[in-house]
Amino acid sequence: MKPFTYERATDATAAAARVAEGGSFIAGGTNLVDLMKHGIERPEHLVDVTRLPLAEIEDTEAGGLKIGAQVTNTALAADARVRERWSVLSQALLAGATQQLRNKASTGGNFLQRTRCYYFYDPARACNKREPGRGCAALEGYNRIHAILGASEHCIATHPSDMAVAMVALGARLHLRAPSGSQRTIEAEALHRLPGDTPHVEHQLSPGELIEHVELPAPPPGRQVYRKVRDRASYAFALVSVAAVVEVDEGRVKSARVALGGVAAKPWRAQQVEQALRDQPATRETFAAAAAAELAAAEGRGHNDFKIPLARRVIASVLAEAAGLEGADR
Repeated sequence: MKPFTYERATDATAAAARVAEGGSFIAGGTNLVDLMKHGIERPEHLVDVTRLPLAEIEDTEAGGLKIGAQVTNTALAADARVRERWSVLSQALLAGATQQLRNKASTGGNFLQRTRCYYFYDPARACNKREPGRGCAALEGYNRIHAILGASEHCIATHPSDMAVAMVALGARLHLRAPSGSQRTIEAEALHRLPGDTPHVEHQLSPGELIEHVELPAPPPGRQVYRKVRDRASYAFALVSVAAVVEVDEGRVKSARVALGGVAAKPWRAQQVEQALRDQPATRETFAAAAAAELAAAEGRGHNDFKIPLARRVIASVLAEAAGLEGADR
């Protein structure tokens, strides 16, 4: 591991300014430390933000929640308000990693996890995300876990977060602080970038910009479901995951918000599904057709071809469960 210096931040603006000079934020360190050990991340300076006053969950006047960036995944999943009113978020958090990792992982850091692509983690193999211009070994390699939506000829990696998928489905917003002290707010859906020809540019944050807290709006109407399909029952990243909130009235879909994980370089807002469901009968046939519409543009790369029919089935099944259809497949 490359030598680095360390400081503990006591002020958010000062911390952002220090990172903008060439450092990295560290909170739980559940991803960053691994990347440093592999020599993939090589920060010269670490700014520890765990002592900033960003570890509270507060009600908002609009009926939502303000979640500090330092709230742990365990605390967020266990919060009674989250479990009762934003249950898809609690379900997603509990589907991620292990209890020990959730005890350390922070809300802000979870959004900024980096891909678990095998080739990204192997410095001996070509990776445009790690070394721009070197190529993408996954294109012709073992790409079973890789993207089927929004990928490019430069990168087919996927984003690993479960939490971020649920946050996108719920319409969360991120409150950010810049090194100058200025603040801005962006939609969680807009945080991550698709690879295009710059896969090493993974998000919309400016250098040093710090996630201070996440705002959940009032709970959307309808039933909430999160489902994660993976190779093992625990401690495995999603092959396909679905977060859905579906409101049904008199047998028809009144509203739906759906996001997918494990299929793209970002949590994928399933807009084709949402459009296809609007004011349609809440039937298995409707849900299957909506899922097929979303996956019409999907592209496999060989080993991950199976993800396309898998995603269709999981989306349709989750929608049926969220709509309250009896006997929905799992």
